[in-house]
Amino acid sequence: MSMIRLTNTRTRQKEPFTPLDPQNVRLYVCGPTVYDRAHLGNGRPVVVFDVLFRLLRHVYGAEHVTYVRNFTDVDDKINAAAQARRDSGDPRPLEALIRERTDETIGWYHADMDALGALRPSHEPRATEWIGAMVAMIADLIAKGHAYEAEGHVLFDVRSYADYGALSGRSVDDMIAGARVEVAPYKRDPMDFVLWKPSSDELPGWDSPWGRGRPGWHIECSAMAYELLGESFDIHAGGIDLQFPHHENEIAQSCCAHPEGGFARVWMHNEMLLVEGRKMSKSLGNFFTVRDLLDQGYPGEVIRMVYLGTHYGKPMDWTAEKAEQAEAALRRWRGLVAGIEPAPSPAAAVLEALSDDLNTAGAIAALHALAGAGDAAGLKASAALLGLLEDDMGDWINSTSEISDRIDALLQARADARQARDFARADALRDGIAAAGVVIMDSPTGVTWRLGPGFDPAKLEGLA
Repeated sequence: MSMIRLTNTRTRQKEPFTPLDPQNVRLYVCGPTVYDRAHLGNGRPVVVFDVLFRLLRHVYGAEHVTYVRNFTDVDDKINAAAQARRDSGDPRPLEALIRERTDETIGWYHADMDALGALRPSHEPRATEWIGAMVAMIADLIAKGHAYEAEGHVLFDVRSYADYGALSGRSVDDMIAGARVEVAPYKRDPMDFVLWKPSSDELPGWDSPWGRGRPGWHIECSAMAYELLGESFDIHAGGIDLQFPHHENEIAQSCCAHPEGGFARVWMHNEMLLVEGRKMSKSLGNFFTVRDLLDQGYPGEVIRMVYLGTHYGKPMDWTAEKAEQAEAALRRWRGLVAGIEPAPSPAAAVLEALSDDLNTAGAIAALHALAGAGDAAGLKASAALLGLLEDDMGDWINSTSEISDRIDALLQARADARQARDFARADALRDGIAAAGVVIMDSPTGVTWRLGPGFDPAKLEGLA
């Protein structure tokens, strides 16, 4: 059995991974708040920890790994999205609009993550289905002196948990000095955070000992993790942006509610995502959802390989050049493995790389070596461990080949028109190809092209 080593954010060290129970290895990853499409940054933890899920299943057996990823379907942003629909003239009750929005968004999320080749987790709990467990946990925290009721709210008393801040490496006083915290007159301490808050008559709400209301964000994951994985489990993962306050607060709640347990033993955080070297931002015009890229013609398998080309612990830069390189490699590899049965097990070099703190970049380098050696069977078996070269992910090869052929034919027609000095036709073809989102690059050595943002293959159909 391979020895897996993982970097534990809490200890800041790479440690041998020894599960609490090898017969039931347990993993929790924070899922999305379902009010809109998943953006490119949201997709990174899904793909990264999907590879961890695959690795654990390979080492311990698929039937011995439990993976939980939640849906937050009660949130102010969701309420706002539903309210906007009602303001636009939809006469239905807000509750019905909220349910429609969350169902729709969960459907989008599944479709987009499926396109990236991510396996579905063992459990995908919706927060609204576990309100009873959250109320029970909050009541227990009050009884144990770790939470208090104030003006219809219930707040966690951070000073009651001596280890608060251990995950992020900051003291409570440092956090107050260095962070913007919500100031409210009913708080005993500025860092105390909401476990339960009141709801108006029209907003979603549930009955509780503290009045009709809804849970705070942090208590949701603590309650669902406890119900589905127990008071102690193996790995809790998510984006680095969740380390504080979300994960810090989860630890405090869970360890105070269940002091006999240890909550998560290993914490893993993936770093942030950049686009062409810059932070993704709508104001910079480089904000993309996963669906945007899929609609622009980037195959899900290509997006996945770009994600995996950078170690999860480092910032990842999405660039068109990386996507082109990934597509070219996948085309070569798929040509090599076509019609080939996979080897009985992945290559040792790939397994060793993934076992070394999920070194996906090292594993991809090993895949290149297998392809270079002509080991098609080993390549196919090894790539599957990263969710690549699987049969149900290969449809893009034919579709993108057709697009490439179409663009090449149009560029040849443009060249012929220029040769015939029919500059009006040549310019019309150039403008039409560009309008479809194809970036044309003329040089003394010839013409090259790439698909740009907003590529629309339908706009090529009217060109001839």
